[in-house]
Amino acid sequence: MKNVALIAGDAHPELAREIAQGAGVELIPAAISAFADGETQVRIEGDVRAMDLYIVQPTSMPTNERLMTLALLADAARSADAARITAVIPYFGYARQDVRSRSGEARSAQVAARILVGAGIDRVVALELHSPALESAFEIPLTHLRADELMLPVVRGWRLADLVVVSPDAGGVKRAQRYASELAAPLSLIVKTRPRDDAAVPLQTLGDVRGRACLIVDDMASTGRTIAGAAQALLEAGAREVHALFVHAAMAPGALERIAAAGVRRIATTDSVPSARDHRLEIVPTASLLARVLTELAGEARSRRD
Repeated sequence: MKNVALIAGDAHPELAREIAQGAGVELIPAAISAFADGETQVRIEGDVRAMDLYIVQPTSMPTNERLMTLALLADAARSADAARITAVIPYFGYARQDVRSRSGEARSAQVAARILVGAGIDRVVALELHSPALESAFEIPLTHLRADELMLPVVRGWRLADLVVVSPDAGGVKRAQRYASELAAPLSLIVKTRPRDDAAVPLQTLGDVRGRACLIVDDMASTGRTIAGAAQALLEAGAREVHALFVHAAMAPGALERIAAAGVRRIATTDSVPSARDHRLEIVPTASLLARVLTELAGEARSRRD
């Protein structure tokens, strides 16, 4: 595509290359380095003047560094006279901090969004945000993609009989409902409390799961405690077997082991963040979806110019 280019951030260059190849666009090199004190420095090493430019950078661990690198790349592109800058953020860090649960807390998701807007980004493409309410955090156009079309074929391939789709908490009910509807399966819910950040204690399983195969559907796994706790609650309620899918494998050390130890048989996720290859993880590629959306957005921009 003429006048369309892509820059890979330092978070997931492999995915950026796959998107560029799938969309048939040029991959502009960028040098990303750090001073001795950790201060990030970026330099775009190609001509982006008048380009419709896409920067691919999930803000995964280390989240602060990835977010800052994305902002600096956007500022560099703006100063190099790019015509339009779109941030492709397969995983948006800080998404869990979109509301204040107690006085004195920051709404970090909104702060992160403002940083990106202030850096000169014109549009954001994000995959499976933690909450649909986050869409209002961006003062620029947001293309919010669902991972359903990627994950549903995987689940159908598992051929799970007597399936129940499970939301591991109340916040994920709408997401689980989408999967339950597509799979023609009933919906169950784990009711829980969260005594502290990154810790959840299941209280009750709502819905009949006895003797059935259960599929836990979530947007992400970090410590693995939510999915592991839900799996334990389902097995205690008489579930025959438990499987899980989550879109973002933003997992801390030990998370996968915790999920597997809880009795979860099959685990599916995407490559929205870099993940170590593990026989227990079925990793679903996202490049085709993101490349298609990039192509569509670039086509719309070209039509407006013409």
